[in-house]
Amino acid sequence: MSDYDSPWKEALEHFFPAFLQFFFPRVHELVDWERGYESLDKELQQVVREAAVGKRLADKLFQVWLKDGQEAWVLVHIEVQSQPEEEFAERMYVYNYRLYDRYRRPVISLAVLGDEDAAWRPDQFGYELGGCRVGIEFPVVKLLDYSGNLADLETDPNPFAAVVLAHLKTMQTRQDAAARQVWKLRVIKGLYERGLDRKSIIELFRLIDWMMDLPKELEERFIMELTQFEEVKKMPYVTNVERMAQERGEERGRREGEERGRRETLLETIATGLEARFGPEGLELLTAVQQVQDIGVLRALHKAMWTGATLDDLRRLIP
Repeated sequence: MSDYDSPWKEALEHFFPAFLQFFFPRVHELVDWERGYESLDKELQQVVREAAVGKRLADKLFQVWLKDGQEAWVLVHIEVQSQPEEEFAERMYVYNYRLYDRYRRPVISLAVLGDEDAAWRPDQFGYELGGCRVGIEFPVVKLLDYSGNLADLETDPNPFAAVVLAHLKTMQTRQDAAARQVWKLRVIKGLYERGLDRKSIIELFRLIDWMMDLPKELEERFIMELTQFEEVKKMPYVTNVERMAQERGEERGRREGEERGRRETLLETIATGLEARFGPEGLELLTAVQQVQDIGVLRALHKAMWTGATLDDLRRLIP
């Protein structure tokens, strides 16, 4: 199963200014980039733990300074589930007001939707009662909207053009590994034509390689063809065989560690939810849940538990 969350999160970490420039130029223009920016993962995780409205591993929070001298926080939500999430807009609202309530900082909430439902475009949440109105409206971009601009995505020097292209082609080739191998090679080759520096090419290669996973045989063919390409270009950035083998081994170990961490986090939140919603009967189900190794199943259980599922509903999700 392709991993979208982790590559997107790391892409945000490494190319945050480029992210805003590509998707939200209006926000990018507000920021005084000469003053730098800071990732605020700890602050975001504190709020996530307190909010029983789900969790996205790719969400990121940054501190920036605006050109008018004001400090602001930019909260980026990346939604990459294959199915729309009914509570997404509510979660945007909850995270925004909880961050403001805890830290008293203006928060700009932004959303990128990487799912496959063209009609799903949540951009607001709120309610009105007794003359009181509260809520939030937030800017949204839909990755599917870029599907008709592949030529632009292949030439745009912004790193996120390559990330979006890789994301779209990963979704489109879910059932066709051979086609994915062709597109993976095409996307990686295209990095050398965008005017990017060596460091950016290597980082983007790592993220795209992570996202566009291939079966072993096709992966070996991909490496061989990319090596030949780099030899012709006289730009051996990423395919020194010995170094690549070492880096891939280290990367695989790191990914496996992150996967274990995700599983442990999901099990912890599921256990909390089972006890809170169903009491002792819920905890009886926990033994079966702890035997589940597939993180996709755990995510489905986690989502279902917080969207009104009964214990019987949860039992049916366990293989």
